[in-house]
Amino acid sequence: MNQCVERIYNGVVKENPTFILMLGMCPTLAVTTSAFNGLGMGLSTMVVLVASNLLISLLRNVIPDKVRIPAYIVVVATLVTVVELLIKAFIPSLYDALGLYIPLIVVNCIILGRAEAYASKNPPLLSAMDGIGMGLGFSLALTCIGFFRELVGEGTILSGTPFSISLPEAYEPVTIFVLAPGAFLVLALIIACLNALHIKNNGNKKVEGCDGNCCSCSSLRECASGKQN
Repeated sequence: MNQCVERIYNGVVKENPTFILMLGMCPTLAVTTSAFNGLGMGLSTMVVLVASNLLISLLRNVIPDKVRIPAYIVVVATLVTVVELLIKAFIPSLYDALGLYIPLIVVNCIILGRAEAYASKNPPLLSAMDGIGMGLGFSLALTCIGFFRELVGEGTILSGTPFSISLPEAYEPVTIFVLAPGAFLVLALIIACLNALHIKNNGNKKVEGCDGNCCSCSSLRECASGKQN
C-alpha cells in the first residue's frame, strides 16, 4: 500500500509531468483555454495512461524486446480510439472543444515514457498506480492553467458547465490570456513561482557539485584534456 501511495504522490508532486518533467507541452498549451477543457483532456489522458500501463505491465514478458515500441503504440492507439468514441458519444461539447488533440494522445510522450520507463519493468498494480499518479498530476496542471487563463482572459469560471460563474461586469478581460501567447505566459508564471519556492523542474536541476557555470567547469576541462592526451 505504501508503494501505491508513493506512486500517486510521485506523479502529482515529485515528478509532475507538466510542471516538473515538462512533458506533454502540446496539449498543455493548446487546449487549456478553459478549466473544463483542461480537466477533460487531463482525465482522458489519465484513462489511457492507466489502462495502457496496466496492459503493458501484464504483457511485459510476452512482448518481444525488439518490437516493444510498436507494440506499445498499438495498445495506446486502441485505447485512445475507445476513449475518443466514448467522449464523442457522451460528451459532445468536450469532443468539439478538444477536437484533433484527442487522437494525438497516442503520441503523448507521457504515455509512451511511462510505458517504457515503468510499466514494462514493474507489476500491474504498481503500474496502474503510476498511471493514476501521472494522470492526476497532468489533470491538475492542465486544470490550473485553464482556470487561470479563463478567469483572466474571459472573466468566467467553468464556462459551458452548470457551475459557470462570471466576474462582475466592471471587470475588463485581458484577452491575450485566451490566445496562444497566453498559454506560454501562464506556464512561465507558474514555473517561475515553483522556482521561487525552490521546486526545480528537469531543465533547472543541477548535477551534484555543479555551480551552473559550464564555461569554467573543471570537470569539462579535465574531460577535454583527457581526450587530447
